[in-house]
Amino acid sequence: MNLKKTDNCVIIIFGASGDLTKRKLIPAIFELYKQGSLPEKFEVIGTASSSFTNEQFRTNMHEALLAADNDADDKVKQSFIQKLHYFVMDFKNAELFKQLAEKIKELDVTCGDKGNRIFYLATIPTLFGDIAENLASAGLNDSSPGFTRIVVEKPFGYDLNSAIELNERMHKFFTESQIYRIDHYLGKETVQNVLVTRFANGIFEPIWNRNYIHHIEITSAEKIGIENRGAFYETSGALRDMVQSHLLRLVALIAMEPPSSFESNAVRNEQIKLLQSLRRLRPEDISKQVIRGQYISSTIRGEAVKGYREEKGVAADSRTETYAAIKFYIDNWRWGGVPFYIRTGKMLPTRVTEAVIHFKKTPHILFRESNDQSDNQLILRIQPDEGILLKIGMKEPGKGFKVHTVNMDFHYTDISSEHLFEAYERLIYDCLAGDNTLFLRADAVEEAWRFIDPIQNAWKQNKNIKIYGYPAGTWGPDIADSLFDGREKITWRYPCKNLTDDGIYCEL
Repeated sequence: MNLKKTDNCVIIIFGASGDLTKRKLIPAIFELYKQGSLPEKFEVIGTASSSFTNEQFRTNMHEALLAADNDADDKVKQSFIQKLHYFVMDFKNAELFKQLAEKIKELDVTCGDKGNRIFYLATIPTLFGDIAENLASAGLNDSSPGFTRIVVEKPFGYDLNSAIELNERMHKFFTESQIYRIDHYLGKETVQNVLVTRFANGIFEPIWNRNYIHHIEITSAEKIGIENRGAFYETSGALRDMVQSHLLRLVALIAMEPPSSFESNAVRNEQIKLLQSLRRLRPEDISKQVIRGQYISSTIRGEAVKGYREEKGVAADSRTETYAAIKFYIDNWRWGGVPFYIRTGKMLPTRVTEAVIHFKKTPHILFRESNDQSDNQLILRIQPDEGILLKIGMKEPGKGFKVHTVNMDFHYTDISSEHLFEAYERLIYDCLAGDNTLFLRADAVEEAWRFIDPIQNAWKQNKNIKIYGYPAGTWGPDIADSLFDGREKITWRYPCKNLTDDGIYCEL
């Protein structure tokens, strides 16, 4: 999938010695290079406090490309590696940013002297403001004659007040149009395809409302635990790490109104309207509409698994949630009265992210001899096995009218002739092209925190709100089913059909 060439530029990665750079950023930039989607002239500067030489950094990044299992021949890799440079610096030392500016100017000549720059902040969030200020002090926030853009990783703040403060500080040095707040979920093909499914197909949009949809659920499950990141996860938890960012972005795409065009601000304006329509949870609602859980020790396929409180860096009495489930409503004409359910958790049976649109059942049951008359479902699978599945009722062969649910499905892997861009590839390319449609605007970040803040505050202030243990390898606390109306006999969709010797087999 060759995209048009973008303008020549220098890409500067802060935090270049970190895991994100090695696992995601450099492999993504290389894939764009291999596909011919990078500018004709570009250079990459990695910067961190680690004392690497240029050659040491290039060796490390070459190893990262090998670990990414890239199929390009070594000549292509070596030509790319020569584009990489390293600069040692302390991100809080303003004088070193002036030296960095000189290094960038040297490479500007190699890149055509247009002065185009992208600063990628792959650091801990507490450094975002300092880096932005020091870039400005060295004159590196100037967008003339070329462009200057700054990419900021999540989390963007840890609550509403800190997000507002960070936005205000960033805006002192960079305009909103220069700031690209990245959420890699929005770079996934299936996430983007939510918009196409809705707005390019006349069969869906007329029924995409309260008149035909019974409820919507979104699941983001991880099979792994915290993987020796106990100290980090203690300050985060599932609510901040997943719900405030990834899951609310999916909600916005699924529930937003049609934009007037696919121009960046038109799309993002509709998303902010949707986030503003989320019904805020009152303190008395939290215990009824929000469930938090924490995985406990268990045995999975004969192997003992530690509980969260037994992980390194985790307090023995920790109340940090590794699972969160929420029931909420959207107060607008399209969705009035339709419940939304979202859940996320670690140490669940499998890795899967999907949105399920549950349509209302037929108003009258004609085929009473059948026990299989479930609702129609449209399943948007984000990961793994990206695709779309529609569940409908069909007559079983033979006498009578016995209904059986069948699947009509599509997998992105079926498109074998095209290279499917990974999330970071797509988003880095969009930043190079100056397209911020899939990046977060300041007001959207703040609105998401406005929805999450009451939950965080209730958990902090009311120690009587329970945190439920669930055995590692299960689908979370059983009490999460109580979010659904028991009279309607509905519950969460469990996408795993059966257990095999190799693990969990998923349906799509």
